[in-house]
Amino acid sequence: MPLLDHFRGELADRRHWESFHGLWAAAITMHLNAKVLPPDYFAEAQVTLSRKIEGDVATLEEPRRSSAVEGNGGVAVQTWAPPTTALQIPATYPDDIEVQIIHQMGGPNLVAAIELVSPGNKDRPEARRAFAAKCAAYLQRGVGLVVIDVVTERHANLHDELIELLGQPSQFAYPSDSVLYAVAYRPTRRDEVNLLETWPYDLAVGQPLPTVPLPLRRGPTLPLELETTYTTTRAGSRL
Repeated sequence: MPLLDHFRGELADRRHWESFHGLWAAAITMHLNAKVLPPDYFAEAQVTLSRKIEGDVATLEEPRRSSAVEGNGGVAVQTWAPPTTALQIPATYPDDIEVQIIHQMGGPNLVAAIELVSPGNKDRPEARRAFAAKCAAYLQRGVGLVVIDVVTERHANLHDELIELLGQPSQFAYPSDSVLYAVAYRPTRRDEVNLLETWPYDLAVGQPLPTVPLPLRRGPTLPLELETTYTTTRAGSRL
């Protein structure tokens, strides 16, 4: 089923891309759990948009409680809050629309991540750096990574942003000028040398999606069927 433009034109006017991306992450999760991952692995979808972070932080900053047993056997609850600080640094929190693959053996341990790029990941230099930093942190831990970018309204290439952040020369930049793409990354080591294997795929509106490698840290590299999961999402969304 061909790739649609979820960000421009008639479809963008009547459907929310956030809903589709969330459902696509869920479809990838269910497909991996049902048909692809070995028994001691599982996938989970994680969706957090940066504009929602304020509420999440407020929840996390609820007063920490400590308890002490009172003389009558009851529990006395004390609240604690940190002192007010004037050091407030501007920060960019990237959108997270991802699928995490967890290995349960001796864990749980994160072994791979699949990132669905959002417009917010591409709209400003600081947002692009934040996304690249997140990807670099995964790769530097040996976590396999797949980045899927079907955002048509902004043309920044996040693979190139990642390559620049890693301090690599321009010869490792994305090999074409395609606006839409998917890239798979496998951290590995050969002959005492650390390497980052990459598989770039051009994507295009109106064309089917490829099957890309999904590398698992200290495990196998499995097929990630983007076309199958996208078709499932379109059918479930009535598109």
